[in-house]
Amino acid sequence: MTLDADLLEQMKTWRRMIHRHPELAFDEYRTAGLVAEKLAEFGLDVERNIAGTGVVGTLRNGAGPSIGLRADMDALPISEENTFDYRSAHPGCMHACGHDGHTAMLLGAAAHLARHRDFCGTLHFIFQPAEEMAGGAGEMIRAGLFDRFPCDAVYALHNWPGLKLGHFAINPGPMMASLDTFEIIVSGTGAHAAQPHKGVDSLLCAATIVTSLQSIVSRSIDPHEALVVTVTQLHGGDAWNVIPASTVIRGTVRAMREVDRQLAKRRIREIAGNTAAAFGATADVRHIDGYPPTVNTSRETDLAIAAARRVVGDEAVKFDCVPSMASEDFSLMLQRRPGAYMWLGVDGDAHVAPLHNPHYDFNDQALGYGAGFFVEMARGTHY
Repeated sequence: MTLDADLLEQMKTWRRMIHRHPELAFDEYRTAGLVAEKLAEFGLDVERNIAGTGVVGTLRNGAGPSIGLRADMDALPISEENTFDYRSAHPGCMHACGHDGHTAMLLGAAAHLARHRDFCGTLHFIFQPAEEMAGGAGEMIRAGLFDRFPCDAVYALHNWPGLKLGHFAINPGPMMASLDTFEIIVSGTGAHAAQPHKGVDSLLCAATIVTSLQSIVSRSIDPHEALVVTVTQLHGGDAWNVIPASTVIRGTVRAMREVDRQLAKRRIREIAGNTAAAFGATADVRHIDGYPPTVNTSRETDLAIAAARRVVGDEAVKFDCVPSMASEDFSLMLQRRPGAYMWLGVDGDAHVAPLHNPHYDFNDQALGYGAGFFVEMARGTHY
């Protein structure tokens, strides 16, 4: 399909405006205001302030399915290092994950569908806050998203550096991993560094726990399955000559299967507790559940593949890609409704900087492909 030329330019303008003024989780007031204003201009019914800054625009055209199309709006706490004129105007905050592009693409799809009305049913355009670690999808669901805006299925996409511009990738089943975090507070007994026998060394105990945690993936999980247990922080001690009484370990767990996610949680607690006991210390383990795995349903995956093929042709749609160990809170929506999550290629002549990189910038040439995908999902979905 081909979008109207004026829409392509408008999407570029919207995208760069949003990029220039990034906003962090649940602070997307300016972005949400722009989204609501444009949806109203297109003639959609608009609901604002869902879970704070969430916006839903609804478009109806006769009898048919009710479909949710979702984009995320939040930026990241990263200082941008690009030098173009629409770089972030807010130090320490930038769109380093392409949510500016996602928002512009869904706005473009809403504008096209409102203009042409070439679909049957009800469309809910879901503009979600706080995807980056803050669980905005869950907050919108708790605020009654699917009660107020019933959806037979939900769809989303994410730009993907490393995938060629104008190409799509998807899998039935797992697409993205779960995201959980953990904190272990190891408590021993402080002592003089020259008299270690008079204390219980929390730092040595913590170091042993860190090493032992690596056995979860290598010895507790089926080698054919994917799991990541990564320690990212180790804090203990303030002086050169003092053995610290306590040490803190923090890290993250990523899994493709819920059974592995739960096993990792159990093994972290067992390893930390038993290792601490062997040292004469104690370990207080706190596990913070984040996002579940992003799992596409089979029928909706087939529909998403068909929609993408109508945009770019059969050869540019890959459906046997390797799932990513990164995570996505759209998974929370997929726990409650059938649906599918697609990757959109953004690499043009040059490789795009990685996501969450201070040099990242969404490739505007991808806007038409993403908006086209949303339009074709609306036009070609039948339940």
